[in-house]
Amino acid sequence: MAVRCRNATRRRSSSVKMATPLATCTKEEQRSVICFLSSEGVKPIEIHRRMKVQCGDVCLSLQQVYEWTRKFMNGISSVTDSSRPGQAHRVLTPEAIVAVEAIVKENRRVTVNEITSHLVMSHASWRLHGRMKSLCNFCV
Repeated sequence: MAVRCRNATRRRSSSVKMATPLATCTKEEQRSVICFLSSEGVKPIEIHRRMKVQCGDVCLSLQQVYEWTRKFMNGISSVTDSSRPGQAHRVLTPEAIVAVEAIVKENRRVTVNEITSHLVMSHASWRLHGRMKSLCNFCV
C-alpha cells in the first residue's frame, strides 16, 4: 500500500509542471482566464494567486479579480471595457483655432468662459498656441 502512495505522488508531481511566465498579459487575456476559472468554481483568491505567477507585475489586482468574477457570475460575458458615455472627445480643428483667434483679436481680455459660451464648447483642457498666445486645445 505504501508503494502505491509513493507512485501516485510521483505521478502527480511529475505531471504538474510549472510553465514559464508569459511575456505579455493583456487585461482581456487575464479577464478570459478569470471567466474560465470562475466557471469551473475556482475561488477568486486562487485565480489571483495563479495569475500572479504567470503575469507577474502586470497582473490584475485581487479586487479586480473579485469584481470580474462577480460580473461573470452575474451573466456578463464580454472581457472588454464598456464604453463610458459622456467622456469628452478632444477635437482640434483648424476652424476652431481660427474662431478662437478671431475672438481673441477682437478682445484681448476675453475669458475662457466667454469663448466657450460663444463657440459652444467645453474648456476642460486648454493650451496656449503660437505667438498670439490664443487658446487652441478644445474638448467638445
